[in-house]
Amino acid sequence: MKIALAQLNYHIGNFESNTQKIISNIQLAKHKGADLVVFAELAICGYPPRDFLESEEFILLCEQSAQEIAKHCIDIACIVGLPIKNDVLQGKDLFNAAYFIEDGKVKSIAKKTLLPTYDVFDEYRYFEPATTFNCIDFKGKRIALTICEDLWNINDNPLYVSNPMDDLIKQQPDLMINIAASPFSYTHDDARIKVLSDNATKYHLPVFYVNQIGAQTEIIFDGGSLVFDADGAMKAEMKYFEEDLQVFDLAEVENVRNKYPQPERLTDIEQIHDALVLGIQDYFKKSGFTKAVLGLSGGIDSAVVCALACRALGAENVMAVLMPSKFSSDHSVQDALDLVENIGCMHEIIPIKDVAAAFDNILAPAFKGLPFNLTEENIQARIRGTIVMAMSNKFGYILLNTSNKSECAVGYGTLYGDMCGAIGIIGDVYKTQVFQLAKYINKEREIIPLNTIVKPPSAELRPDQKDSDSLPEYDILDKILYEHIELKQGSTALIAKGFDEVLVKRILKMVNVAEFKRYQTPPILRVSPKAFGMGRRMPIVGKYLT
Repeated sequence: MKIALAQLNYHIGNFESNTQKIISNIQLAKHKGADLVVFAELAICGYPPRDFLESEEFILLCEQSAQEIAKHCIDIACIVGLPIKNDVLQGKDLFNAAYFIEDGKVKSIAKKTLLPTYDVFDEYRYFEPATTFNCIDFKGKRIALTICEDLWNINDNPLYVSNPMDDLIKQQPDLMINIAASPFSYTHDDARIKVLSDNATKYHLPVFYVNQIGAQTEIIFDGGSLVFDADGAMKAEMKYFEEDLQVFDLAEVENVRNKYPQPERLTDIEQIHDALVLGIQDYFKKSGFTKAVLGLSGGIDSAVVCALACRALGAENVMAVLMPSKFSSDHSVQDALDLVENIGCMHEIIPIKDVAAAFDNILAPAFKGLPFNLTEENIQARIRGTIVMAMSNKFGYILLNTSNKSECAVGYGTLYGDMCGAIGIIGDVYKTQVFQLAKYINKEREIIPLNTIVKPPSAELRPDQKDSDSLPEYDILDKILYEHIELKQGSTALIAKGFDEVLVKRILKMVNVAEFKRYQTPPILRVSPKAFGMGRRMPIVGKYLT
């Protein structure tokens, strides 16, 4: 039996596009000699559909698409994911399901059992877990078909009390197929490989796993579909961040001695870079936009975002707006201009000195001679936010937010100023990682000016300002933030690890006090195991850690 894995880029709710893409890949797999072609979890509607699932019409369109797909499954079978109705009154109204289609008809249905409800997942909000399990007989082989999380309950701290494969294995299957919508983080590929390999070893069966690629607002899918033999050895690793269709002969996979060629693994920074480029591309393409605008300060954050946007959209579609104030240094303006010249994007220079002076004048009576402080710094940031939003409104540009994760974490940013935008590009990338990204972007030639990389970071909202005036050095700050946010460590654990007690308590307080700001920021492209946004839900007025 020859099995094709089709990892594709779906668009949530775009039934016409998704259906035609699935049909064309059925035809391609058939042309390549496949007996069975496998598509991802909820491929027909796109993942995650969220509250679209509450619409009866949405579910009807899923079923209609599935029936159209079925017409093309002649002389080839397919497995495709979609939501289906639960005909039992008790429980949730839907199942997260997979159709096995053969000879133009739905021959079997597999339903997801383990419904993740953590981090970015909220599946139990919509779906009823399956309680019955049946293998699928095809071409003289018996298939144990599972959906994504159904194979993840295999570690030292299981989240669930049951394992679908423990029931399916009793029916003596010959292979496992798992269809997934497994979101990207720069640590997830290694965890994914281990989980699937452990399943192959535990049940002593080959595993065929298909993931999707593409970005759905903030969530990015990296592909990397996989095949393992019954000893848990990886036999194939498909492309990352690209659509791909490959055909595998089950007989060759069962032959442990025969190895498929595997691509070289990407480093964390390479993965983050490719994920962000894909995230930008899909946000624009799936929203129907082509051109971006951002404020370009001469600092490293906006420089990296500009470079990423130019790679994703083409330099001719990116507008960089330089907005120097009376506190901006000449070298910062020149660094920004050097980047524009290196990269070839559009640019405008719009000084804000006169606008800031006008605010000073009209507020002088109300402020009654009070000294310059954070108020005037924030006014400058909000002037810049107004200007880039004006460019967005006038020309139809989409505004890119350039705040990094370190700043988002501790609230080092101005609401309705530098924190505005339609999509946060590096809001899940710590400052120390931003420097690594800049060096990676420059690996072939200097795109981001060297001075932008080596100079001390500064918001330049007051004379001789440095980020280190308000924040700990980033190499220390980011270590504490990573331990607290990604690893969920509290103050006691951090102090026990050797971090300074006063510093730890100060930083954790800053993180929690800034929650009200993060509620009002744009969606942030997710590249880490714990991103701000829907994956990290904290109360604004909670007392703990403040």
